[in-house]
Amino acid sequence: MKLHYGLGDLKDIDFMAFLPIIMPVIVVSTILILIALIDLYRHRKTRKNMLPWVLIILFANTLGPILYFTIGRKDSERI
Repeated sequence: MKLHYGLGDLKDIDFMAFLPIIMPVIVVSTILILIALIDLYRHRKTRKNMLPWVLIILFANTLGPILYFTIGRKDSERI
């Protein structure tokens, strides 16, 4: 049993077999990002920190939009 694999072993992996598992995750993540960015844009007048939220949403992948919907939307409710 091999414990370490090199870059040469990547050519033997069938990535198409993982596609049905990876595609739903990519689609859901993209939809979450789009919805979070649209919501942030619609409420841009009431948001205090718009640029940090855009960066969090875009670069934290699936976790960024979830953080925005749980923490970021509460900023406008306090005003």
